[in-house]
Amino acid sequence: MRKTFLTVLGFLALTLLVSGCMTHYHVVGDGAKGSAVEQTRQWYALWGLIPINSVDTKAMAKGAKDYEIKTEQAPLDIIISIATSFVTVYSRTVEVKR
Repeated sequence: MRKTFLTVLGFLALTLLVSGCMTHYHVVGDGAKGSAVEQTRQWYALWGLIPINSVDTKAMAKGAKDYEIKTEQAPLDIIISIATSFVTVYSRTVEVKR
């Protein structure tokens, strides 16, 4: 009985930790033609309600007509958020591949 309880508790803890990982993909034009990648971090306050900085994905594409945008809460963002969440600051990774 105790082993089952600990297994369920472990599964719930893992589910809570992984549930924050999310990724959004956007394809502009025909998508990325090469392997050039530019990455930056976007910061939010008040649990993601207020953006702190502005990320310009069009500028990150450097004039390319065809590129892909990936925004995600990566594992590093989760680690950073553990340290900054007490002041309600969170981050997301923005990546442009052209």
